[in-house]
Amino acid sequence: MKKTTAATIAAAALLALGAGQGLAQKGAPPQQGPVQSAFPPKATAGQAQGQPDWRAEPRYGTRNLTTNFDPDPQTVEIDAGGDRNAGSLGPECTGWIDFSRPDVDLNYTQGQQQFPLYISAVSQADTIIVVNDPQGRWHCNDDLEGLNPGIVFQQPLYGNYNIWVGTLEPGPTARATVRISEIPPRR
Repeated sequence: MKKTTAATIAAAALLALGAGQGLAQKGAPPQQGPVQSAFPPKATAGQAQGQPDWRAEPRYGTRNLTTNFDPDPQTVEIDAGGDRNAGSLGPECTGWIDFSRPDVDLNYTQGQQQFPLYISAVSQADTIIVVNDPQGRWHCNDDLEGLNPGIVFQQPLYGNYNIWVGTLEPGPTARATVRISEIPPRR
């Protein structure tokens, strides 16, 4: 007998809502209005020892966005960095973040259209980005464009994304801008 996972439940909910329609071109009129739905719980029901606290209130607030949001990109000014090494979160993870709480949370709702979701950071310093996705999986990046980190979700899930921006080396924080977009970053 198979166990029902949060991912299976989320996929079934998306299919029931008709949200699995494939990718659309940003700016095209939607076939129907955006679907509003309660987010499924993350698969990581409890916080694992030694991981960032994704359940904590984000330091710089929460963005609630629906597919085809405007303006695009949405930006949040932050201080990147922290006192804990993110290397234990996965093979692509490096750098220093504040484990006590995310910098920014994103509650993302998709409607009938689907676009890739770009979560990135821009800074004069060498920064890294860590994202905990709606299924509780950790994603990390150091250099998506030059020294600026970013993560691309080609078929993003709806739900809660927790975002941390850190510095490559331990030490003082660095000013950075979190960028949430459905359009690829421009140099």
